[in-house]
Amino acid sequence: MHIWVDADATPAVVKDILFRAAERKKIPMTLVANRLLRVPPSPYITALQVPQGFDVADNEIARRVQAGDLVITADIPLAAQVIEAGGHALNPRGEFYSQENIREALNLRDFMTGLRDAGLNSSGPPAFSQADRQAFANQLDRFLAKLG
Repeated sequence: MHIWVDADATPAVVKDILFRAAERKKIPMTLVANRLLRVPPSPYITALQVPQGFDVADNEIARRVQAGDLVITADIPLAAQVIEAGGHALNPRGEFYSQENIREALNLRDFMTGLRDAGLNSSGPPAFSQADRQAFANQLDRFLAKLG
C-alpha cells in the first residue's frame, strides 16, 4: 500500500499526522503538489512537484494510484477515480469516500457548482477545526489498524 496526498489543499496539521503515521507504520507516502513542499527526512516520505495547472496534481495521483492505496483528498472527482481504481479515499476532515457515498457526493458537488454558477454566493466550507483534525486522525488510525 502507498499513501498519496493531494497536498496543495491538505492542511498542515493533517500532513503532520500523516508524517507520523507513515513513519510509525513504515508505509511509503508521496505528497503531490504544484509547489515545492518540505517534508521530513524519511525513507518513507517523498514529495512530488508537478507543473502548475488545473487538476495537474489530481491527474498525477489518479495516474499513479493502485488498488489498495490510500489517497488523502478533499477533491470529490479525484476520490471517485481512486475508488474506481480500487483505492481508498479519505478527506482531511475524516470522511471516507466509498462506492456507497461517492455518487451522492459528486451530485451534491455538481449541484453546489450550479448554484454558484447561477450567482448564488456561498461561503464555502467551514474553517478546519480541532474536531476535524481528531476525526481525520481517528479514521486514519482505524484504517491503518485494519492493515495489521
